[in-house]
Amino acid sequence: MRGFGIDLGTANTVVGTPEDGIVLNEPSLLMVRTREPHKALTIGHEASDLVDRIPSGITAIHPIRDGVIVDLGTARTFVSAVLERAAPRRRFGTRPTGVVAVPAGATPLERRAMLEVGHEAGLRKVGLVPEPVAGALGCGLNPLEPSTHLVVDIGGGTSEVTALCYGGVLSHRSCRIAGDDLNRAILRYLRAEHELVVGEFTAERAKVGAPETAEEQPLVVEGRDAATGRVRLVTLETEEIMDAVRPTMTSIVQTLSACLDDLPARAIGDVMSEGMLAIGGGSMLRGLPQLLEEAFGLPVKAAERPLTCVAEGATACMDHPEVVAAYSA
Repeated sequence: MRGFGIDLGTANTVVGTPEDGIVLNEPSLLMVRTREPHKALTIGHEASDLVDRIPSGITAIHPIRDGVIVDLGTARTFVSAVLERAAPRRRFGTRPTGVVAVPAGATPLERRAMLEVGHEAGLRKVGLVPEPVAGALGCGLNPLEPSTHLVVDIGGGTSEVTALCYGGVLSHRSCRIAGDDLNRAILRYLRAEHELVVGEFTAERAKVGAPETAEEQPLVVEGRDAATGRVRLVTLETEEIMDAVRPTMTSIVQTLSACLDDLPARAIGDVMSEGMLAIGGGSMLRGLPQLLEEAFGLPVKAAERPLTCVAEGATACMDHPEVVAAYSA
């Protein structure tokens, strides 16, 4: 095994290897004891199962916020635990390499923090690639060809749209309104319209349960009655959930649509014929493709694997180092 392709997302962390494909896809969540903040008790799904039922003395930490590292020590603990879970160290003859996907709008300081955490977590060599570039590569597009690709990525902490062509970025827009804000919109809606208090995990489940399917089944949500404090169940139709998140979604697409203002005429022709690629967990929400088409005036293609295509592209970069070299300049 040569190394890892890593997508450290605000909501989920996905890891792939050239030999085995995706080997880990779990929530970006870490549980630690309050007195030992840099020693992981558990991560991922096991940590997520403890949300809203954490005993005293244990703290839940999100090591990645808005797509970037906010605390080096916590992030190092999390990434070390992720790599150990993805493939125990005994499988490696030498320290593995890694290609890590970062937001296209990450600052030099944020990129440097990601490199430092990767090295301290046990990676021998770390390359960085912008998330939209990795996502495009993971979906079968070539970010080095002389044709413009437009990629919109709506993750947990950031939303970005990036125009790629011939190893460079033609235009880019980003905003810190994304999937976590959609969760908060659902929390506010349930409190205001149903007088129901729920946790973040329940709001996330409601959001994920809202993509367009053949059968739009209602979702039963359990929470605490705001007036009596007793447990109560509420049945939500998918249209209710979409009404709750629509103002936030509209704000996202209006911010990102300004990306088209910077594109030259021939690039506009490329994206009009090809359409724009939508990746990230937010792209799975029902109604989002229509909002994107209305805002950009372009056809929208949803990624087949929107949650893992970035990690797949980062993994593919180990066989295509020219992509990392072109987009890390």
